[in-house]
Amino acid sequence: MYIIESYSLAVVFCIITMFCWGSWANTQKLAGSSWRFELFYWDYVIGIVILSLVFGYTLGSSGEAGRGFTEDLFQASSRSYSLAFIGGVIFNLANILIVAAIAYAGMSVAFPVGIGLALVLGVIVNYVSNQQGDPVMLFSGVALVVVAIVLDAMAYRKLASTNQKNPKVGLVLALVGGFLMSFFYFFVAQSMSLDFSTPEGGKFTPYGAVFVFSIGILLSNFMFNTFLMKKPIEGPALKAPNYFAGKLPVHLFGIMGGIIWCVGMSFSIIAAEKAGPAISYGLGQGATMVAAFWGVFIWKEFKKAPKGTGNLIAGMFLLFVIGLGLIVYSGV
Repeated sequence: MYIIESYSLAVVFCIITMFCWGSWANTQKLAGSSWRFELFYWDYVIGIVILSLVFGYTLGSSGEAGRGFTEDLFQASSRSYSLAFIGGVIFNLANILIVAAIAYAGMSVAFPVGIGLALVLGVIVNYVSNQQGDPVMLFSGVALVVVAIVLDAMAYRKLASTNQKNPKVGLVLALVGGFLMSFFYFFVAQSMSLDFSTPEGGKFTPYGAVFVFSIGILLSNFMFNTFLMKKPIEGPALKAPNYFAGKLPVHLFGIMGGIIWCVGMSFSIIAAEKAGPAISYGLGQGATMVAAFWGVFIWKEFKKAPKGTGNLIAGMFLLFVIGLGLIVYSGV
């Protein structure tokens, strides 16, 4: 299996994760406003499962170090399976709420608020379980991210006042999703051995963990997303024929979104051995800044915002950049 050999390369992998996690939601935008997020999400989940299998039988099955993908799946204990699977279930519920927040409030709100909160809580949870990195620099970076989240929430309240949308709906969806999102990585990390070269028996390598995690997402989607289709946050109820009525390009956008996200997840987990789970997760969740960039500058989500909103957005970007820099250097 492929293994990272240095901290610097682990940081590069985490930066790739950041761009993947911050960019996949563009595929939801590209699918079109007429294609509801509940329908998009089925294809997104399929994309995650596909990529986890592809990486398992390529990167996870190449080289002599560690343990091969198939062997890894057969030797893992029921506890490891449960932890990775539960991580997938938690992630799925959290991410559906984040996707709903994107549909309602836009990328430049859902990510900084929801994923920003997930970054803060997730770094704390993962640091407690595996204390790698300088705590002063790590948590100073986290504190700056908290302030950035507040600035973004203030900017969104200004924007919502101009388009007649209730700002509480978008913010609540993002905050609840972000709170749940902060815990999924902990469960996946606990299912793995953090010595990838000579992995502990009964625990997964990164490739096995990500695959079982993806199965947790897929199976729980039949409960969570089916419920949302019947009881949508906004709009009429949906049924299975609505999904199958979609054209091929629309389905491909969703699958591509899942693939992009899962590349990020896989790279983050692969980097966790050298960087530590807290830094690997925290830097990957710098996706908030990337997604906000897409939302503000490409999709023009704040184009009609009142005067003064731009200063809040600029402050958010600045604090996110400085905060993420401190998180990176905490592990040097």
